[in-house]
Amino acid sequence: MAQRTTGDKSFYNEVKTYVNPVLPGDHPDPTMLRVGDDFYHCGSSFHFTPYLPIYHSKDMVHWEVISRVVPPTASFVTDRPSAGIWQGAITYFYGSYWIYFSANGQWFSKASNPKGPWSEPVRVKGDPKTGPLGYDNSIFVDDDGKPYMVIKNGQKTNRIQELGRDGQLTSSVIDLDWVNAKLQYSWAEGPVMCKRNGYYYYFPAGDVSGGQYAMRGKALTADSTQWERLGEFFKPITDPKTGFRRPNHISAPIQLADGTWWTVGQSYEKPLQGADWSGMGRQTSLYQVIWEGDRPWGLAPTTQPVIKPNLPQSGILWRSAQSDQFDSETLSMNWHFLNKRAATRYSLSARKGWVRLSPDTARVHLMQKETDHYYSAVTRVDLNAEDAATKAGLYLTNGNQNVFVQLYSGFDNGKKLVFKLDTAMRTAPNLIGNVVWLKVERNEHQLTGYYSRDGKKWTAMGAPISAVSLDKAQPNFNSWVGTSVGLFAEGKPADFDFFIGKDGFSSLPAVGYSNYYGIEKVDKAAEAAVTNDSDQGGWFMLSGVDLGTGKDAAKQIQVQLTAATSGTLEVWLDDLTTGKKMAGIPFKSTGGKATWKTVSQSVKGITGHHDVFVKFPAGQARVATIKTIQFQK
Repeated sequence: MAQRTTGDKSFYNEVKTYVNPVLPGDHPDPTMLRVGDDFYHCGSSFHFTPYLPIYHSKDMVHWEVISRVVPPTASFVTDRPSAGIWQGAITYFYGSYWIYFSANGQWFSKASNPKGPWSEPVRVKGDPKTGPLGYDNSIFVDDDGKPYMVIKNGQKTNRIQELGRDGQLTSSVIDLDWVNAKLQYSWAEGPVMCKRNGYYYYFPAGDVSGGQYAMRGKALTADSTQWERLGEFFKPITDPKTGFRRPNHISAPIQLADGTWWTVGQSYEKPLQGADWSGMGRQTSLYQVIWEGDRPWGLAPTTQPVIKPNLPQSGILWRSAQSDQFDSETLSMNWHFLNKRAATRYSLSARKGWVRLSPDTARVHLMQKETDHYYSAVTRVDLNAEDAATKAGLYLTNGNQNVFVQLYSGFDNGKKLVFKLDTAMRTAPNLIGNVVWLKVERNEHQLTGYYSRDGKKWTAMGAPISAVSLDKAQPNFNSWVGTSVGLFAEGKPADFDFFIGKDGFSSLPAVGYSNYYGIEKVDKAAEAAVTNDSDQGGWFMLSGVDLGTGKDAAKQIQVQLTAATSGTLEVWLDDLTTGKKMAGIPFKSTGGKATWKTVSQSVKGITGHHDVFVKFPAGQARVATIKTIQFQK
């Protein structure tokens, strides 16, 4: 349901809505499991290792990584782009959590708790009658608790077979090869199942580019006459602005205590008119499933706020790239590597409070999934660069690392600072020394590099560089993954003091919000900004903002705006009711719509990673227009 269709004024003062994607960035082939009051997500890892991150949520909107199932040392996993692990079907039956996945065959791991430890993977045994087990399978658990593997191999093999208590296939095969015998559904891949009112529902996807379909039958039978094809699963799109146009590979729909049904599904972000963000990968969105009689429909993708599931606030923040001070003995589960070798080339103990990346003959890296169109990533690197092969700094890359961005400390006839993407390059002499601060600022497809001696005064590395070649659709579907952002080193070991995913002390464009209600984007003097479009107020949320630590914590917030009259903005951390109100910022008329002024307020006791909410006052629509927010140390 879109904004302001409820007539409920509380939507302007509480966070009752969400905006997709709830899992931004690379989250392909999603599966979702409900056990009691908890929800778990997993999907395809491909070559990102450690493999199979498990996400946990209390409300299906906010997600956090709680474990990784398969370590980089797994010898049966092929270590190259496009390979790795596919599927990641998380399920629960016979008193245990199970993950079924494909990596040169079907495997499973099990655990008593999704946080792990997970068991050593066991290969699923096939037989001639079952045939090849393929990939992108799922698990369906019937009303009587009996589990089944929903098997998919190639374009024309769709089958179902029971699983025993040992996790292996048992009983006879239910042959559904007729489902896609004439390629009715392209690949008919990633099939999932649910049950309602005595009907079994079977949902095949089209292919990686989209299409989701539904079938139903009164029995688990191979008899095609006992099944009915229902056609497309998702309602037609009515929002022309949406970029997530062809969601598919849905998870099996889940029913909540209030009777509503929900699913998650993947799609590339590519508006009909506008920038192509396919390079970020297949992003995962949450959709309500409505029933017209016994016919299921997924609500169409939209850019508008959607009413959240009726579930309690969990305290988990919006999914964003995470900051890391590297002061733990173990690596945060938010990080991944692009190959097994890199996963052995880091140390958190070589220098306390730093991470050391130690390359051999090739580049090593430490990466996270890129989640935003606007952010500033920051690090502090210590490297004594003495030859042209030695480099270390910030890194953005596509799936096979053919297109990548580097901002680094290096050497070229003397110590240099270099910012490059393909043939675009900006350089500056390194007059700071071995320890230097580096920052990459993303403003949609424009990237700007900066360097600093102290993290307070920054120098730009020339004009911005276009990242369109990284962000658009990539050859071979980007090796089936999306863009990663993080750190790299080449030539010799380098130490990194921290990684900041979204720096709060850099300019935060208001249009970079992840959730909102009662606002709209406007263009002011060729720059995008945000205003309230209702006299009830309105709010927007910037996810995952890092507000510093210790003596470097935020001490002031500044807002750049124009205003038609006077009022007070409220700034909250993490939620508009259960969170902390950090500031009330008064403003006055700026004297004209094109006149930008900066208003500020001191803050204290605020550190770390937060979702930042900005709330407009009630009383007048378009009372103020906000361009940027920025914190000061």
